[in-house]
Amino acid sequence: MLKYLQVLDLGANQLTGPIPPEIANLISVIKINLQSNGLTGSLPPELGNLKSLQELRLDRNRLQGSVPASSSSDFTSSAFGMYASNTNLTGLCQASELKVADFSYNFFTGSIPKCLGYLPSTSFQGNCLQNKDPRQRSSSLCDHAPPARTPQTTNPKQQPAEDLSNQHRRASKPAWLLALEIVTGTMVGCLFLIAFITALQRCKDKSSLIIPWKKSSSQKDHVTVYIDSEMLKDVVRFSRMELEVACEDFSNIIGSSPDSLVYKGTVKSGPEIAVISLCIKEEHWTGYLELYFQREVADLARLNNENAGKLLGYCSESTPFTRMLVFEYASNGTLYEHLHYGEACQLTWTRRMKIIIGIARGLKYFHAELDPPFTISELNSSSVYLTEDFSPKLVDFESWKSILARSEKNSGSIGGQGAICVLPNSLEGRHLDVQGNIYAFGVLLLEIISGRPPHCKDKGRLVDWAKDFLELPEAMAYVVDPELKHFRFEDLNVICEVVNLCIHPDPAKQPSMQDLSTILESRIDTTIPADFKASSLAWAELALSS
Repeated sequence: MLKYLQVLDLGANQLTGPIPPEIANLISVIKINLQSNGLTGSLPPELGNLKSLQELRLDRNRLQGSVPASSSSDFTSSAFGMYASNTNLTGLCQASELKVADFSYNFFTGSIPKCLGYLPSTSFQGNCLQNKDPRQRSSSLCDHAPPARTPQTTNPKQQPAEDLSNQHRRASKPAWLLALEIVTGTMVGCLFLIAFITALQRCKDKSSLIIPWKKSSSQKDHVTVYIDSEMLKDVVRFSRMELEVACEDFSNIIGSSPDSLVYKGTVKSGPEIAVISLCIKEEHWTGYLELYFQREVADLARLNNENAGKLLGYCSESTPFTRMLVFEYASNGTLYEHLHYGEACQLTWTRRMKIIIGIARGLKYFHAELDPPFTISELNSSSVYLTEDFSPKLVDFESWKSILARSEKNSGSIGGQGAICVLPNSLEGRHLDVQGNIYAFGVLLLEIISGRPPHCKDKGRLVDWAKDFLELPEAMAYVVDPELKHFRFEDLNVICEVVNLCIHPDPAKQPSMQDLSTILESRIDTTIPADFKASSLAWAELALSS
């Protein structure tokens, strides 16, 4: 029977409507996954009746209201929401076995319940909660939260008296007045249409290459930026309306930074997409920014590798002001999420080795197979997205910082020099930090095999902590993630050797990504080792990796 179901996994199924309270009848359920749907309404407090519930994932929906969990006591839990037995608990505070919960990227209001204080702050990010976490939604997004759906009144007897009186006034309007309104409206519409066609014709007659974007306070000094109209001719251009529909009115936020927001969506009859939107006001947008934006789109569009995030197109509109990049979405989230907030058992040793080799191949493609080369602005586990089969995709979502920095540098260097004409090929190109990528790759390898973040408040930098173990064969095993029950020492030895090469204090002694990729691909075996036959645990991990 359904009430004895232990796992309810309906994630990413495009479910809509409220969560039914009858879900509390699943008395034996341990895990509920309803993430990445279109669920609305408030969270039923009956979920707290699920005494066996250990994992609850409700992120990336459109749920509203407060998180139903309260207690008459001020006692604050430190582990799994366990409260004193003499307190009056309601809602999720009653779920004493709850260990993992994710309420992020909804429209929850109020405050985080004290009994759920043991959860990481990321479990509540992307909401409208009353705390100072910058990762909460902005007030403008919260003000436009999806309204609760209410049935429309179809019985005319139930309509308010005011509406009935308005209908009566409209019905009693003289026929000659109605005809006059129709004629006047038709004439005004024709005038607007003629004005629009005339303006469009004038725009076509002007040169499409010279755009005066910015003038200084002096009428004598001005800057003219030449935009290369051929630069983006082969890149797909999306309309804002298309992306707004695909991303559910831009409510499905999956990432944010001070410079940008990242939305998830689905193009009609197409793939899932990740849309990165620049956070900048139109009055601050200059000709330099437009030129650098176009160059960045063209630069990203040339990337074509199985381990590189694929740019599907861009969006550039004036009303409302919009600058966006559209990437193909990798359905398994980021490597950072899996290492630090996901189920660590999914990242077996073999799977981690495949991810490492995939990242190395992607960087080798960027550095050695492209002309000019390409580098990731900030290479870390958050810039590595995973597909359904855990193949890595490198995405440069921080490229906006490069655009802003280059624009400020060039616009600041021409002040007070009179009339200037700026051509596309006269501006600074994309910054290439190959050595920085190689060092970051070494840190990323440590993060993958250890399961530790690059920097910890209590233990400092990951590199400093690992240096004591990297060169000692008898101590290397201490670097390995304790969640891993099986690993190959031969692979670990190769990884530690590559890490030492990447983080060498003398950049001149750093090898190229070609050399590093060759070392990893030739010395790490991701096929089935012979000694797996004797280990049932290893076979189980291999099944998870496949």
